[in-house]
Amino acid sequence: MVQRISETLDFEIKRWAAGKEGNLRALLSTLQYVLWPECGWQPVSLTDLIVGASVKKVYRKATLCIHPDKVQQKGANLQQKYIAEKVFDLLKEAWNKFNSEELF
Repeated sequence: MVQRISETLDFEIKRWAAGKEGNLRALLSTLQYVLWPECGWQPVSLTDLIVGASVKKVYRKATLCIHPDKVQQKGANLQQKYIAEKVFDLLKEAWNKFNSEELF
């Protein structure tokens, strides 16, 4: 049962991240498609992520929203925790790539 749920969620997360791997701007601007409504994420458009400083600000907001500890505190269910953890890791990976390529 749990494995089937994680397979379904993995598929959803992979589908969301497809073609956006390592692209922090693209991941941040589409977060609303993979997160659940109660997590409180406010969608951000790609045009708001042109400047490096804006990307940094939105990334910080996103990590606060989906940090595994924060999600736990908000009383998220197992599926939400799983999504948060996977998305958090993808964003962190993209953030590292962004930081190595962008000059602020």
